Amino acid sequence: MLREGSLEEISDGRLYQLNDMVKAECAGCVGCSKCCESDMGTSITLDPYDVWMLCKGTGRSFNDMLEQEIRVSLLDGLILPHMNMEQGCRFLNSEGRCSIHPYRPSICRLFPLGRYYENGDFQYFLQVNECTRKNRTKVKVRKWIDIEPIEEHTAFVRKWHNFLGLARRKVREAKDPKQIRNFMLFLLELFYVTEYEGPDQDAPAAAPSGYEVFFTQFQRRLKVALIEMKKILR
Repeated sequence: MLREGSLEEISDGRLYQLNDMVKAECAGCVGCSKCCESDMGTSITLDPYDVWMLCKGTGRSFNDMLEQEIRVSLLDGLILPHMNMEQGCRFLNSEGRCSIHPYRPSICRLFPLGRYYENGDFQYFLQVNECTRKNRTKVKVRKWIDIEPIEEHTAFVRKWHNFLGLARRKVREAKDPKQIRNFMLFLLELFYVTEYEGPDQDAPAAAPSGYEVFFTQFQRRLKVALIEMKKILR
């Protein structure tokens, strides 16, 4: 979800790369789950990789989680899914701990970091007003995010963000409300509802159901989306 405001107001004034050290480590958040228990509205937007990981980790489909753990809303001009955070995350267990920690969404992995997008790329920044945990220690950004393969994921995030920026511009320029709605529903079906699992001739044979399948199929779907965008938003 896009956020307004100057970097100086919400961060320590620095931008970080994957191999930089940042004060984000909070000892596993032991005894604290305030950020997960808060009513954060639609702030935890889900990208296709997030949903793929959730489906893979829980063994459930996107449609099965829809309206329960996940909801869909108009966010920054596009219909996108987000975590259902009304009165707290639905994936918290009875002890207030994350039940999906190994495959939690990227925004959850980043916190209290955020992404700062500029000139088609992004860096990371430390949010100074969001986490109440004191005396955080330094940790390498790469280790904190804890996603492998991180280089492929970084490339995916860059492509997805830039595509959403283009889609928002095309939607703003479009005149026909029906065409706009059809395009948004098409994107939802293409990138989220349709599963990424299954045989893929372009994916390495050694990992037919692994990360390579997602990244390969995402790239293919991105090409389809760009073509259909021209057809639908005339």
